[in-house]
This record gives sequence, C-alpha cells and structure tokens, in this order.
Amino acid sequence: MANAKYLLPYNPPYDWGWMTAFLGARALAGIEQFDDQGPEGFSYKRTLAIKEEDVSVSGWLSWRPRESLHAVELEVSPSLVPHIETVKRRVRNLLDLDADPQAIAQALGPLAEEAAGLRLPGCIDSFELAVRAILGQLVSVKMAATFCTRLARLCGETVDTPYEALTHLFPTPARVAALEVDALRALGVQAKRAACLINLAKSIENGELPLYGITDARQGMKQLLAMPGIGGWTASYIAMRAWGERDLFLHSDYLIKQRFPNMTPGTINRYAEIWKPWRSYATLLIWNSPNWKPE
Repeated sequence: MANAKYLLPYNPPYDWGWMTAFLGARALAGIEQFDDQGPEGFSYKRTLAIKEEDVSVSGWLSWRPRESLHAVELEVSPSLVPHIETVKRRVRNLLDLDADPQAIAQALGPLAEEAAGLRLPGCIDSFELAVRAILGQLVSVKMAATFCTRLARLCGETVDTPYEALTHLFPTPARVAALEVDALRALGVQAKRAACLINLAKSIENGELPLYGITDARQGMKQLLAMPGIGGWTASYIAMRAWGERDLFLHSDYLIKQRFPNMTPGTINRYAEIWKPWRSYATLLIWNSPNWKPE
C-alpha cells in the first residue's frame, strides 16, 4: 500500500507564521521534524501511534499548508490509512482547523484587530500534551521540550520511517506508568513532578482518568485538579490544548499577570469576561502582544 494524501479545508485567514513558530519551538527531536527549506515550502512531519478497539498501529504523518486552497495537505504512511479518520481528526485538533476566525475576531473586538488568523494550538495526542504540560511547569519552553525528548528516548518505542530524523514514538501511558521516580530524576525531572507524571499515567491505565474520552472540559479539569502535583494553570492548559476548550482565561499565568499590572488574579479574571466565549483565544492574543494594556 502506498502513502495517501488528503486535503483538510479551513476557513481563512490563518496565521501560519505564528502557528509554525509556536509548534516549532516545542518540537521533540526524534518524534517531530519541521522543514521550512524544502522545494514546496514549510512542512511538518512526526511519528504517531494509534490504538483503537484493541488494535495498535504506528507510522508517520506529514502536513503542509496549501494557502491558495485554504487547506492543509496531509500525507500518512500506509499503516495509518485504515485509521485515517482518526488521524484527520487529530490533525484538525492540532491546527484548530474548525475555528471560525471571523466570529472569534468579531467577539474579541480590538484585541483581535490585527490577529484575526491566530488559532488555538491543539495536540495530536492528549496524553502527550498532558506530559508536556507537567514537564513544562516552571521551566522554559526549550527545557520542557528537552525533558520530553529525554523521556521518549528512555521509554518510547523505536519506529521505522523513511525520514532519518523520525526515530521514536512518544511513550504510551503504560510505559510511563511502569517507570520509577528515580528514572525520571535521572533525566533532570524534579521528584514531585516525576511522581505526578507517573501517577497520571497510572490513572489513565486503570481507567480512573479517561483522558481520551473527555467531552466536558470543566469536569476533566476537576479530575486533574484532584491529582497531587497538578494545579490550576496546568489543568487549564491541558483543557485548552488537549480538549479544545475555547473559553478559558489563564489569569494566573506569569505573562498574563505582567500584562495586567497591579491587578489580582480575581480582578483579571473578571476583566476577561468581556471576551466570552472565546477567552482561550484572548489568552493567546495577550501572550502574543507585549505592548497590550487593559483599558
């Protein structure tokens, strides 16, 4: 069976420069590859494992923007073709292709005047995103990606691909659940964070946390917050990117607090109500606007 290609449409405008910069800064060596120098312009490739109805498959996917067609061109390995609807859904979630940028910009008003094409970065895999969020607590973006890359090399399966840079799958919950805290400490991960990560993986494995079946992001956040080591910022970040929650404002985020000087998190949260029901996009826009100030 040959590789297969598909077109995934979206509603313009789309700020590809911002999205690719965001994802590129968080790319994991061995799992993801960004290429902006190819003959067809920018492209993104990554490995992927899918488990559906007790069937597990692995392979690779590649996507690139086709702006003239208002679409994303998706290519997948032959092994993933039988699961193409799942792959399409995950890529659409990663790139927020189902958003209505005109409706969002109209609701956000002046905040979105020059950034109507900004999208909410999602994820390819909910567990992977949760791991990224936990390992990213109180460290730089670069360091978080380094921790995730080390984790993948520690317990992620190797995979054959036609691309030299794609060598590993992101670790499954089962593989992370089997780790000891000391194994993660050896990677540079703080002990409490390591314990939190292993506990999360075990909760997914034993069915206590249906990370892949969350339909109510608020309820999912409550379940996350009940777990030791997961606070409000991490739960909100997971809800935004893993479950596509579009109406969360990260009022306790460091950069957000900088944009609202001399205001308490509660006051910031009340101010953000003017951006309902698109407060997740408002969070991104304010992150991306260092000179923005509240009126």
